[in-house]
Amino acid sequence: MTAPQPIHSPPESAALYDSDYLRWLAETAELLRSGRLNQIDVLNLAEELDDMGRSEKRAVESNLEVLLRHLLKYQYQGDRRSNSWRFTILEHRDRIAKAFRDSPSLRPYFASIYADCYTLARKKTAVETGLSLETFPEWVPFTPETALDTEFLPDNDINLS
Repeated sequence: MTAPQPIHSPPESAALYDSDYLRWLAETAELLRSGRLNQIDVLNLAEELDDMGRSEKRAVESNLEVLLRHLLKYQYQGDRRSNSWRFTILEHRDRIAKAFRDSPSLRPYFASIYADCYTLARKKTAVETGLSLETFPEWVPFTPETALDTEFLPDNDINLS
């Protein structure tokens, strides 16, 4: 068995990546479609694919944090509840659901970051509301399933649908 050869990108394609990203994307897509794999800027393409995966994860993390912040505000600032907060809760649940629909492999990532996102959401909610950090429990008061449940609102029986 022979050892795999190192991958090198054609210099002209690698240069295009640095000078005209949009054109590089179009040309790389055309090279893939036409099967001219030896002309592809493989190193930059691999980096772009990695970046796409990181971007999807960041989006789930961001949406989860916003969702948890609004659930906390909804629970601990009952006198300030608004349709805007309910809309934000629904919107970020929807964004997460769409991410899971398009990339089911994001579900385990969601579970792995859930507690850390709550810790950040708790701190940010305290700053945003002016309430003491101790107002909000150190442990996550909502299960991941409950947080994503479109019918759930903390300490409230209002239905979002």
